[in-house]
Amino acid sequence: MTEGTAEKLKSFFSCFAGAAHSLLLLDYDGTLAPFRLDRFKARPWAGVRALLNRIQDQKKTRVVVISGRPAGEIVPLLGLDTPPEVWGLHGAEQLHPDGHRELEALAPEVYAKLDELRVRLRRDALGGLFEEKPNAAVMHWRGLAPEKARQVEKRARELFAPFTRIEGLKLLEFESGLELRAGRDKGGAVKAILANMSAGRPVNFPVAYLGDDFTDEIAFAALKHSGLSVLVRREWRETLADVWIKPPEELTSFLRRWAKAEAADRVQKGRPPKKES
Repeated sequence: MTEGTAEKLKSFFSCFAGAAHSLLLLDYDGTLAPFRLDRFKARPWAGVRALLNRIQDQKKTRVVVISGRPAGEIVPLLGLDTPPEVWGLHGAEQLHPDGHRELEALAPEVYAKLDELRVRLRRDALGGLFEEKPNAAVMHWRGLAPEKARQVEKRARELFAPFTRIEGLKLLEFESGLELRAGRDKGGAVKAILANMSAGRPVNFPVAYLGDDFTDEIAFAALKHSGLSVLVRREWRETLADVWIKPPEELTSFLRRWAKAEAADRVQKGRPPKKES
């Protein structure tokens, strides 16, 4: 961790004193859990589950996972004692802790074009892995040999390009994949959550967003001047994030500091801190 990062984190965690509540926004794959070729085996880094349980038990932080996955995949993988709020499909889907689900509506012509593309990719996945989502068609090439990955990417871009001229459809790039999608993105999800919590007033409570991928840059931009954006990666890359930390050690350290900052504030207000498990 660099000296600049350490100072920024120290300043951020000092803001917990006296705050009525806080907001922790988290990407899943690559951030809370290492990537797996079989995405249903992507379990959280060691220690993450216990720390998030501890943070939720303190009942001061709104914990929200914002993921490109369908929201329903996150809850069983994360395995928290209390299900968190999840915004799936990059923000187009909201799954509440009580199980209530909301999916952003799309124009009929957008659904029709996505269905057209899905039919083609079911017949020929271009040598990669095709994933269907309610609001998107996704092509993955993670794990392929470099030359094969380049071929799949080239074919996918050529196939998706004409669809990007249709109003409402956008091409989203992520590491080892492309997604032709419609609806709210991660930046839109961040803005919606902040608006809900601040009721249109300036944000005056601790907020952080942790993410690793190019898709998280939209969320980092949305959080500018309102909170702390954290790039979670083992290797540095150019980013809009305020700080960079490496998983899993620096990630768990961050979550531990979050829980301790809340506990310290409880003591200052005359309430006993939650016991560590």
